[in-house]
Amino acid sequence: MNDHLHAFASLLTPEGRALLDEVRDTDPADELAVATRLRREHPAELVSAALGQARLRQRAVAKFGAEDAGRMFFTPNGVEQSTRASVAAYRAGRLRELGVASVADLCCGIGGDAIALARAGIRVLAVDRDPLTAAAARANAEALGLTGLIEVREADVTEVDPSPYDAVFVDPARRGGRGRIFDPEAYSPPLSWAVGTALAAPHAALKIAPGIPHEAVPPQAEAEWISDGGDVKEAVLWFGTEPGLVRATLLPGPRTLRARGLPDPRVRTPGRYLYEPDGAVIRAHLVAEVAADLDGGLLDPSIAYVTADGLRPTPYASAYEITDRLPFNAKKLRALLREREVGILTVKKRGSAVEPEELRRKVLPKPHGRNTATVFLTRVAGAPAMLLGHPAG
Repeated sequence: MNDHLHAFASLLTPEGRALLDEVRDTDPADELAVATRLRREHPAELVSAALGQARLRQRAVAKFGAEDAGRMFFTPNGVEQSTRASVAAYRAGRLRELGVASVADLCCGIGGDAIALARAGIRVLAVDRDPLTAAAARANAEALGLTGLIEVREADVTEVDPSPYDAVFVDPARRGGRGRIFDPEAYSPPLSWAVGTALAAPHAALKIAPGIPHEAVPPQAEAEWISDGGDVKEAVLWFGTEPGLVRATLLPGPRTLRARGLPDPRVRTPGRYLYEPDGAVIRAHLVAEVAADLDGGLLDPSIAYVTADGLRPTPYASAYEITDRLPFNAKKLRALLREREVGILTVKKRGSAVEPEELRRKVLPKPHGRNTATVFLTRVAGAPAMLLGHPAG
């Protein structure tokens, strides 16, 4: 048993669990003093493991919520790579709607997706080849009362037979020693292996990076891009659903926009309103669908800002009312902001090399106005432009 696994196992003992409760809310600034005090009564290795776990649980609250994160066990990579609970729950719900009752969760990590599947009433085989990660997944199933639905197996996923299960879920590792991996064939396991495994199953879902090129999506798959609270979280390749379909799903909701095979939107002069499509819509290449629904067009053929004359409600884009349009000129913008008594400026950009924070310092060196504004740094018909406005409605 390696040192990390031994330290983790010590946290599962009665002494370790009691120590975890004691250090639960430790402020990082007080950690050294707390560690010094606790080492008088507990082994130094156990104290270090408990404090490290407390830090990981605090980081995990953003993904799992305070209640679950406070009971679960994490590894550093597990916190970083785990699916946000809301996204995992949405995926589990889709599988349940497909009639799936059992899933082979390959590359399960610390068990975040397995937990969501089990909570949807689905029986799960959770597989990971790393001993420490598998131990964490097993501990999490126990901590959340899901051992009746989750079986954790320490194994190489390429050597596991998923055929007894209704569906396969694969979340390949997309990080290496040098950071993010962008080539799908460099995933662990490679995307080609995951696709082959998916095609052999009645249903499958493959979690991939949202930046995957559309041409890398196999024709047998449905491709879905998912955002949560406006942040793009992942893409999913679904098998056994609607081959060739592309969709963008926004959480909470869910609200789903499906591709309709529309041509590229027309380019037009700026209207009264500017719409900023959700990141999942942009990644899914569904800006044309949003523009059509808004009776709008693009400011520039290569930039995903939609402009329209009317204000229409849409969950797929944020609307702004544009009050001023001017060529890119920091001095003119500064004078306009002073005239409008703007003290808080939000800077958004697409198709501009200007850094938002740098521009904000130039045009608002001493913010003191009582009003707020948003400036868009972009291109209009190929020319650099600034559009000033505010959220509509």
